[in-house]
Amino acid sequence: MAQDYDVIAIGGGLAGAALSKKLAESGLHVLVLEREFAFRDRVRGEQMHCWGVAEAQTLGLYDLLLETCGHEVRYWSQQFVGFSEPRERDLVMSTPHRVGSLNFYHPDMQSVVLDAAARAGATVRRGVRVSGLACGSRCSVCVHEDGNGDRIYRARLLVGADGRNSACRRWGGFRVERDTEGMIISGLLLKGLRAPEDRLISFLNPRRGMLSLTVPIGQGRFRTYVCIHKSSREFSRRPISGRAGISDFVAASIAAGAPASWYEGAQAAGPLASFNAADSWVMHPHREGMVLIGDAAASNDPSFGCGLSLTLRDVRVLAEHLLATDDWLGAADAYAAEHDRHYGVIHRLTDWARELFYNLNPAAISDRERALSRLVADRSRAVDIIGLGPEFPADESHRRHFLSED
Repeated sequence: MAQDYDVIAIGGGLAGAALSKKLAESGLHVLVLEREFAFRDRVRGEQMHCWGVAEAQTLGLYDLLLETCGHEVRYWSQQFVGFSEPRERDLVMSTPHRVGSLNFYHPDMQSVVLDAAARAGATVRRGVRVSGLACGSRCSVCVHEDGNGDRIYRARLLVGADGRNSACRRWGGFRVERDTEGMIISGLLLKGLRAPEDRLISFLNPRRGMLSLTVPIGQGRFRTYVCIHKSSREFSRRPISGRAGISDFVAASIAAGAPASWYEGAQAAGPLASFNAADSWVMHPHREGMVLIGDAAASNDPSFGCGLSLTLRDVRVLAEHLLATDDWLGAADAYAAEHDRHYGVIHRLTDWARELFYNLNPAAISDRERALSRLVADRSRAVDIIGLGPEFPADESHRRHFLSED
């Protein structure tokens, strides 16, 4: 016998849990389907830009995260290796939201938000596997639950929140677009790293097509990343992963510009993995009663740290449209149109930054020295991915100004 809900969220990570919490608080009958009994540590984003923190505040998540698992930092230190000395940005004073960056250990964050969704009244099923779905005037999901066999759940709206390798995209018949060129990103959780805990620190090494990013997440832990452009000679090395790759990861971090002294005595506290960071996305992520949010809708190159912020922007926009009208198909279409806009801005900005900072193809190198020298001398040329995000005017005049084509 099928059970009926207003909304079924497939995936209980940040996207599905945050949306379910918001909708359940407004009185909707919501079901969350999550395949994992316990969230595991994997290499994921653990830093939220200022505009994403503002979204967390609007959704009622900011205080909850800060009180449980969040580590807020006020400063961002950045250095273009070979072009400038380190520069420190006071995020609170230099962004319209007057907040810092909110960082956390990803599994803890997932548990906190999913538990909050359950407290708000959402029904949460964990350890279940979705085996298929159907969309239309009334949507249904087939779910396998160990010990209980298969069950059918129905809803007015299905929400695919199952990440960058989304099965919902395939079941829903969405066409996935992909960039052909991007970065390779490696991540590792470290304890005992001799780096400051009150700031994020990035070393951009344009002459080697590399980035090192250090994110303090509290309790003496740092999620550290190395990003390498595919055109870099560093990319020819074997993939950096597993315990055997830790020394390669440290060497790559130092090659990107991080101080070697930081890593003396540091210990791995989680898995090391690498993956292709090129964007993948769906245009207009709504079809016949199924909506995609978070990485299922669009996965931006994580080298630029926008994923968590984009997820909460999706959640807020979709929730606002659904709660404003009984015409949910119209609301889902309105969300999809706005999603295309805000993701499109971030996609353009990160494409520009990747081209200027990391691409080592001959055509990209020719004007880099002049462009970076002008950018270092005049910070008004920068694109503000951290502070403004989708509200930055990503038009042709700003592209030309950023790349010194004016």
